[in-house]
Amino acid sequence: MSERALAERFNEVVLPHLGDALALARWLTGNAADAEDVVQEACVQALSGIGSYAGRGARPWLLAIVRNACFQWLAKNRPRSLVLVGDMAEVEDAAGERVLDEPEQEVELMRQADAAEIARALQTLALPYREVLVMRDINELSYKEIASMLAVPIGTVMSRLSRGRVQLAAAIRRSS
Repeated sequence: MSERALAERFNEVVLPHLGDALALARWLTGNAADAEDVVQEACVQALSGIGSYAGRGARPWLLAIVRNACFQWLAKNRPRSLVLVGDMAEVEDAAGERVLDEPEQEVELMRQADAAEIARALQTLALPYREVLVMRDINELSYKEIASMLAVPIGTVMSRLSRGRVQLAAAIRRSS
């Protein structure tokens, strides 16, 4: 393939899913700046592998690359532990604030409080549970796609998802 054809394929396959890639990286690294670095590295890896992309499941393909890039980054930059911190509500607030009238402000504050509470509780989960919850409930990947990305049986995905949801609910109850 020519460089131009590879660039066009990259634009078709990768660019539509950059938002999901960044969201996954934020959940795994714990903050937006690190996530941007990871996604940039993942895009470089995706570009170098775009010629061998089989043409099925662009989103899971890219998210698998992002996940691997996250773990490489975490191993390099946080070798002692995988303590992930960060409040996604703050990240979202910084990205785009708008002026709301009073009833909208109350609803928005409640939504942000709920999202912040869920994000805090999610950060307390062990990484295998957190990543499956993020991939399924936030990125809306299928069990099959998650199993393929993690190289585990679908039953393992279902088990981790179930246990993760139970642990997430318990963490939310504890914080309330």
